[in-house]
Amino acid sequence: MEPLTSSPGPSTAAGRRAALAELEGGASTAAVLAFHAALPAVGVAELRGTWRGSGLPTGHPLDGLLEALRWFGKRFDGPDDVHPLVFRDARGRLFAVDPAGVPLGLVLRCAPAVGRPAVARLVRAALRLRRTRRPRARLRAALDHGEPTATMSYDALPVDDVFRAVDDGTLVGRMDARGMGRPFFFVLRRQTLPWSSRRQ
Repeated sequence: MEPLTSSPGPSTAAGRRAALAELEGGASTAAVLAFHAALPAVGVAELRGTWRGSGLPTGHPLDGLLEALRWFGKRFDGPDDVHPLVFRDARGRLFAVDPAGVPLGLVLRCAPAVGRPAVARLVRAALRLRRTRRPRARLRAALDHGEPTATMSYDALPVDDVFRAVDDGTLVGRMDARGMGRPFFFVLRRQTLPWSSRRQ
């Protein structure tokens, strides 16, 4: 991507956290894109662990959809061992989902319907059938606005998540997908408990 012509973002972690809190109330795609581009790059090794996710609303078709499906976040065990979609079941247990075969274009077109409670219940049941223990994505450092930062690529989908750091425990991700038109943004917050503890 070409570098953005935007003013630098906040220079301190406290300033970046305050700016993020304001954006989490809802913002334009352009505002969040400029904020993301101004954040510090993050190294691949820094992502290791389990992260809790939440959408960053910009009016995107995917806004709120993952939360309706009980999305928990992502798990990074290593550069080649990434679980890109981690969900909670009704009892609070975590499980990873294999995204292979997800019709992304159809999901984008039908997102409002999928988010409705009755439909979301059916989709959540279907997600349980897609459980996997195998990693389904990988991390690499890729150039973003002229500097390398950790980027997650799905194994089976034309999707990249580009990460930048708000602070040591908070990331903003920019999901770019072929045919999506504009990026989807989300926030990841590092979790302190190990994955095994959260599966009990």
